[in-house]
Amino acid sequence: MKVFLSHPSNYRYDKDDSDLIQKITDELKRAGMDVWDDSVEVLPGDNWAQLTSQALEESQAMVVLLTPESIDSKWINWNIGFALGNISYKHRLIPVLVGDPKRFEQKIPAAFRYLKVINLSDNGKNDENIRQIAEAIKQAA
Repeated sequence: MKVFLSHPSNYRYDKDDSDLIQKITDELKRAGMDVWDDSVEVLPGDNWAQLTSQALEESQAMVVLLTPESIDSKWINWNIGFALGNISYKHRLIPVLVGDPKRFEQKIPAAFRYLKVINLSDNGKNDENIRQIAEAIKQAA
């Protein structure tokens, strides 16, 4: 199964956030999934929009990493809208809140109120919750 990993683009510049993305990617790969992440798959000079669109079409699941700052990103919301409107993502759109859940009050998209949301805290003790991401996708397959 191919999983589209949607995250704020500024994540690729912060070591702690990059480590979190790598941990999630590693866990999904251990679970036998193929992960598409633009920070790895799109190289300088590539047509980012074309590669992203192709990856969205080819994927069967999406993990969306949300921070209070990124929740209003037009690209994150575009990815979410694509997944919500595509039958191949049914039950396989996994929202992941990164940081203190209290910082998300009133900001979480309405569609996520009906989805299982996984919380990853800032305290670094996220291994079990990261495993839940892969389990949620496998259970919906």
